[in-house]
Amino acid sequence: MKNKTLNIKALLIATGLSVFMIALVFFGSRKLQNFDAALITYLFGTVFAFFGIVYRYSVWLQRPPTWIYFKRGITYLVTGKVFSHFWFATKETVENIAFQKFIYPRGKYRWVAHFMIAVGCTSAFLITIPLTFGWINFAMAPNTISTYEAYFFGFKVMDFELDSIMAFLTFHALNWSSYLVIFGSLYYLRRRLTNPGLIATQSFEGDLLPLILLIAISATGLGLTYSYQFMKGFAFDFLAVLHAVTVIMFLIWIPFGKFFHIIQRPAQIGAHIYKQQGMKMGMAVCPHTGEEFATKLHIQDLKTVTEQLGFDFSKEDGTSHLDLSPEGKRSRLAQAHLKARQEGGKLFG
Repeated sequence: MKNKTLNIKALLIATGLSVFMIALVFFGSRKLQNFDAALITYLFGTVFAFFGIVYRYSVWLQRPPTWIYFKRGITYLVTGKVFSHFWFATKETVENIAFQKFIYPRGKYRWVAHFMIAVGCTSAFLITIPLTFGWINFAMAPNTISTYEAYFFGFKVMDFELDSIMAFLTFHALNWSSYLVIFGSLYYLRRRLTNPGLIATQSFEGDLLPLILLIAISATGLGLTYSYQFMKGFAFDFLAVLHAVTVIMFLIWIPFGKFFHIIQRPAQIGAHIYKQQGMKMGMAVCPHTGEEFATKLHIQDLKTVTEQLGFDFSKEDGTSHLDLSPEGKRSRLAQAHLKARQEGGKLFG
């Protein structure tokens, strides 16, 4: 009996890449020599999240519409005018991934808040994942108690004095990330709790829980800093456990909730390349309205995908209903309804 709930291909890909990542942890930390055992729970959470992300992404890519976008995007990126495509992809990455430009038309304050969350989360991941994997570690320099050495994959990168600006910025980097995430998340949380339109359509697990988790992670992380710096370690153990719980909940939630759009967003660049290339290859003209409405490439791929999904939109004259624009489809449908009523001898009722 065929299993309809488990995608074997995606399972194998996710398992293989997860094993590869564990191997990178082992060898990247110099056979666990630089791995901090206190971070073992975070490692398990990260591996689980990675497995879930790869599995879901693999399933997503196997969908005919997604796959054709992905395949053509990659093909156009590495063939033809390669430099032009890479320049376009770089520009899109800077504008829409780094600076979140696509949010700005929705409102200046929404863009600022979204940008703060994006920068805070990205910087936090870039710091915590290498630390968790043991790829980055710090150690006292030999014959001194005031100089720290930073290592990357076991190779010394730099050293700095404990009372230097570099030390302050390095050891408090996650705090800056936390502040950005908290301020950005509070803006969106306030909006979701006060905007009537959002209140009517939102769900707790889909819209509120992600923001609450981001705030909880950041707040408990800051609590650890305030505990050992200003409260002489008061409640540090409790905060450490609470912070670990919130982080692991966040990691587990990534493959299954709203956070997954973070993983999907870069694929939008490929869709933009596909659209740009399609426009160069010519536009499709609706036979009913006589106006351009989509690229010929898109319409041809749409016919291919619908056929793969078991739908046949062909007409008796050899053309296809998919050759019509949305306006043309609505007009043809209205004409068909009118004709049916005329033949039935009853225009109304």
